Amino acid sequence: MKGAHEPTGKSFRWLLSSLRWILAAAVLAILFHFIPFDVLRTAIAKVPPARFAIILLLYLCAHGIGVLKWRMVVNSAGAQLDLRTSAQCYFGGLFGTLFLPSIVGGDVVRLAVGLRNSPRPAAVLAGNLADRFLDVAAQAGLVLLGLILLPGSLPEALRERGIRYLVLLVVIVLAGIAIAYGIYRVAVARSPWKVRRRIVKLRHALRAVKSRPAILISGWLTGTLIQFTFLVLTALLAISCGLTLPLRVWLFAWPLAKLAAVLPLTQGGMGVREAALMALLAPFGAPGALVLAAGLVWEGIIISGGLIAGAAALILRKSSSS
Repeated sequence: MKGAHEPTGKSFRWLLSSLRWILAAAVLAILFHFIPFDVLRTAIAKVPPARFAIILLLYLCAHGIGVLKWRMVVNSAGAQLDLRTSAQCYFGGLFGTLFLPSIVGGDVVRLAVGLRNSPRPAAVLAGNLADRFLDVAAQAGLVLLGLILLPGSLPEALRERGIRYLVLLVVIVLAGIAIAYGIYRVAVARSPWKVRRRIVKLRHALRAVKSRPAILISGWLTGTLIQFTFLVLTALLAISCGLTLPLRVWLFAWPLAKLAAVLPLTQGGMGVREAALMALLAPFGAPGALVLAAGLVWEGIIISGGLIAGAAALILRKSSSS
């Protein structure tokens, strides 16, 4: 019976992945319909291959720092993962983003590897939740910094929109915490003893993370540095495409566009991120063709980095097995 159900489940997962790729292609096709293709092609062709390779290398180096941050936060919960296993988890998750919905889909792969290799699976889950929360806080901090630096040049309507996005983000996070706490209370009250035991372990792991504020602050600062590095790399690609904007404008628009990509609509947020970035940069006079060109080149960085990360995770897995 088990073997009969596995092909069906696998086929269903591949079908969902294919549908998300199709939806991403549809969103990009709609954007191409309103953008002169010749202008778009010319802007992309302006990016020198050497610069693309250098930015890809810097992108991977930033994720290398992300490995250390993730390991620091997860081990603060008691996961007891070594550096090799942490790198395998992180790079596997980065590769999984290419095939799972939204930019947080890679967490499924990251957790799968971490839960299998840690003596305390609940600590891996708790630490990964804390790490994801720190990443969202880092992006919200960049948006807030952009709002602070753009008091005069930011259009009033866009400023209010940005504030609404921030408020909405805070409300979503608080609502998610409240829902998770409600589910936790119900699960504790109605679950069997074995499930309660696992929930208690998760609660202890979350308390272990909470009891180490220095780790959380360090993780938030490191996450902010990593996200800011990605922002600067995107701005450099945009300059190569012919789009030059003040850094404070990118501080406002780029994190909001990335947060929009969290929606599990397309593969890795592809198309959604570009559309959101075009809408946010339009009030600053940014031509849509150049914004889309920079976004597509950045997607090339993400896809190339994900494939390299997948190869690295496979090598680490084989070396661990041997």
